[in-house]
Amino acid sequence: MRIVLVGPPGAGKGTQAVRLAEKLSIPHISTGDLFRANISGQTELGKLAKSYMDAGELVPDEVTIAMAKDRMEQPDAEGGFLLDGFPRNVSQAEALDELLTGESITLDAVLDLEVSEDEVVKRIAGRRICRNDSSHVFHVTYSKPKQKGVCDVCGGELYQRDDDHEDTVRKRLEVYHSQTEPIIDYYKAQGLVVTIPALGPVDEITRRALEALKREDATQ
Repeated sequence: MRIVLVGPPGAGKGTQAVRLAEKLSIPHISTGDLFRANISGQTELGKLAKSYMDAGELVPDEVTIAMAKDRMEQPDAEGGFLLDGFPRNVSQAEALDELLTGESITLDAVLDLEVSEDEVVKRIAGRRICRNDSSHVFHVTYSKPKQKGVCDVCGGELYQRDDDHEDTVRKRLEVYHSQTEPIIDYYKAQGLVVTIPALGPVDEITRRALEALKREDATQ
């Protein structure tokens, strides 16, 4: 299957992308991974992207699109892929359509992880990270440490990242609503959008997504 995964920050896209890609035996292609791989590998696209980033500028759509195109042309993506973080706006969605049409392939579904804005703020603003190891993540509501402000694993100090503060989260949501959310209507016009409630246990959300994809596949 060829899937695009969308949803606001804090919807759980990263977690669900990994799980769904594994269940469906297709590669998980994330924008972040593409940039890291190209920059660390010092590819021409990576060097180009880094030049913009070093200058404090946004990487142009055409660079992101070229990276995605190169990744989707790899052998492991012949049977499908799951795109996470791309397309990020309608221009990128149109470019993706053009790219896929040129390869005589189409998207099977656009999974929209639906979660309220208040829940997003609660999820992100409640995160606390260990200063010793950023992989140790806790939450003031959902995954409390045994001792407030102290990492259960190593005893390090737990802190709230600057971009996890509520005012920053709401600004990120504004960007999502203005730039990325319009692609949902774009894909709805093509009959591709499958909306998944993203509240509840991680396993349950994965189950909902897989069942919805099966139904979508059966109707095609």
